[in-house]
Amino acid sequence: METLSTISGWIWDPMAYFALGIGVFFTLLTKGVQFRRLPDMIKQLKAGKSGDGGLSSLQTLALTLASRVGVGSIAGVATAVAAGGPGAILWMAITALVGSTCAYAEAVLAQVYKRRIQGEDRGGMPYYIKYGLKAPTLAAVVAVVTLIGYGFVFPGIQANNIGSSAQLAFGLEPWMTGLAITAVLAVVILGGTRRIVNVAQAVVPFMSLGYVLTAVVVISLNLEQVPEAARLIVSSAMGTDPLFGGLVGYAVAWGVRRAVFASALGLGEGTFASAAARASHPGKQGIIQAFSIYIDILLICMASGLMIVITGAYHVKDPAGGFLVNNVPGTVAGPNFMQEAIDTGLPGWGSVFVAVAVLLFAFTSQVFFFYVASTNLVFLLGERRSRFLEGVLKAGALGISFVGTVISADTMWAAGDIGYGLIGWLNMGCVLLLTPVVRKVIRDYDRQRREGLDPAFDPEQLGISGAEFWARSPEKTREAEPTA
Repeated sequence: METLSTISGWIWDPMAYFALGIGVFFTLLTKGVQFRRLPDMIKQLKAGKSGDGGLSSLQTLALTLASRVGVGSIAGVATAVAAGGPGAILWMAITALVGSTCAYAEAVLAQVYKRRIQGEDRGGMPYYIKYGLKAPTLAAVVAVVTLIGYGFVFPGIQANNIGSSAQLAFGLEPWMTGLAITAVLAVVILGGTRRIVNVAQAVVPFMSLGYVLTAVVVISLNLEQVPEAARLIVSSAMGTDPLFGGLVGYAVAWGVRRAVFASALGLGEGTFASAAARASHPGKQGIIQAFSIYIDILLICMASGLMIVITGAYHVKDPAGGFLVNNVPGTVAGPNFMQEAIDTGLPGWGSVFVAVAVLLFAFTSQVFFFYVASTNLVFLLGERRSRFLEGVLKAGALGISFVGTVISADTMWAAGDIGYGLIGWLNMGCVLLLTPVVRKVIRDYDRQRREGLDPAFDPEQLGISGAEFWARSPEKTREAEPTA
């Protein structure tokens, strides 16, 4: 465990600042597209349509949120507060505001370099590395690492949190919970892409709305504590709080780290759903993915953070050993913080509600993780099919779903941090190298919007090579039409 934590620190400590820096860079490059195109974000959710192997914008948002709104939105916020103090919450919000442009850039690249394979629109990290950077070997390495991570490692984190919250709420042994979720997961993933999308589209809005409504109730019951909680969060983040001021470095590092983990910002996770969207211009899917960061971090994660702080249901570790604050003795940082927080306002409701929320959040993440893993397998195989490898992937996804519930939480989080960190470094480096493509796309989108047109993408006109899908798609030949 000590070795895993050390390795995780080597990877994440510098990457936290790197991710924040990339967000600032793309914010300047796109002239704050995440702010000035906010009306477009809402409009595009209604505009896209599914069909012919592609998904609608709303479906891809639901599929992406199935991953982004996961246990990181509950357990991740709790672990950030435990390690970095209340100030970590503000740094999560700052990361979302500037880092959403990284999600924009990823989605744009995923759309530009997607392919039609086996009758479906597929794309993501390995595709823009291969066809954009012209680095097929690196693309294959990224695909293999991502396949292993999302197929055989990361789902274990989701399963582990489902098991621990169910044990606290219902007294169920983790292995019993593991068997149940593995059986349901099997039904979903054996149904193919369409069933995966249908599950995400049905569950994500329901679980997000229920969680936010519960947060509103808890915060309302503790309304007098909100000003002091806000002061504590800001002063801790800025290093001026008498108790937590010395943790400002930890607040930044853990706030950014958990924001990246909760939203998969910069990790390329959302690129696989982004590529499946049917849109007339990559810029449209880019702003939708930026919007998904807002929903996850500025809505779900901030709701979690506020509930924890205003109810005092947290502890903060002292880097020198022990605790600076220990309001919940014996409680493990994670879903248990949230259960304690809700119980303060709604006694007896916290354990059950959080267990159900974690179940829904984590399960939809597991479903999406399988979609990511299978997309990387499709990339490696191309138009070929391998029933054997597809079977191995399904068996691995189901196996880690069960095993993850009985492995220690610290081990699963440490292993997950290492895997996510490695993928993050690879992806963000490649996205930076493809900055000229992102610049061309955003400028083209802005030009057409200024002219009152519904943007249509023509890669040849912009001097972008390798965009095979667009060269032969209906969108390529469609004339830009005036916006309604």
